[in-house]
Amino acid sequence: MKKDIHPEYRPVVFQDSLTGDAFLTRSTATSERTITWADGRTYPLLVVDISSYSHPFWTGRGRVLDSEGRVEKFRRRYGDRAGRPGRGGPA
Repeated sequence: MKKDIHPEYRPVVFQDSLTGDAFLTRSTATSERTITWADGRTYPLLVVDISSYSHPFWTGRGRVLDSEGRVEKFRRRYGDRAGRPGRGGPA
């Protein structure tokens, strides 16, 4: 591995701007803001718009936008044309 071409990989705190929850991980991201963590050390702070603390998929507040299945929607739109010879379906 070449020296001095890779960014520094270090502990960083990410904070969800919506919920205020934060977690400590490692990253190459940089920030001028800092935060003192529970271990007494100071780490760079990166505020993010969405994280697993506020994302609908991870919180269980997600909505199902498509009530029809994809196959049924395809069949309604295109019928059985895909299965006829000469149309890309089986002969």
